[in-house]
Amino acid sequence: MKKLLLLLAVSLVIQMAYCQADKDTANLLKIGSDMPEFTLMTLDGKSVSSDDLYGKIVLINFFATWCPPCNQELPVMESDIWAKYKDNKDFMLLIIDREEKVAVVKPYIEKKKWTMPFYLDEKKETYNLFANRFIPRNYLFDKEGRLVLQSMGFKKEEFEALKKQLADMLK
Repeated sequence: MKKLLLLLAVSLVIQMAYCQADKDTANLLKIGSDMPEFTLMTLDGKSVSSDDLYGKIVLINFFATWCPPCNQELPVMESDIWAKYKDNKDFMLLIIDREEKVAVVKPYIEKKKWTMPFYLDEKKETYNLFANRFIPRNYLFDKEGRLVLQSMGFKKEEFEALKKQLADMLK
């Protein structure tokens, strides 16, 4: 029994080290990077491009309906960020679904009764400009379109740091 526990502990440590190294190579953008050029569609077929975002503080979130951490983060995004800043003319929020169709995403949003602006990235083309794996992800850009903060996964302390950084930028 002790050997099994020791083997499990060693395996867990190796997995954690591998996952951290893997996460470090999953980021394509670095702090200070310019926002990539992209165009996305809303659920009702309207488009938005990165050019439309210049001059605004932009928070981009990548998620998928099947992702448990995403499902923890999105309600907090709605209540703590969208509810507070949705009327701020200097702020844009883009919640981008990765690789799902409108037929999956729209009922999901309606069921949750979210009011945030959702966009589709059905072929993962936009996501691939930012990262190569792992969701949820957040990217906060300043008014010049430079990356000032990024996060991966949902950790309350990281989300609090995001909220503080956003509040400071919107003062």
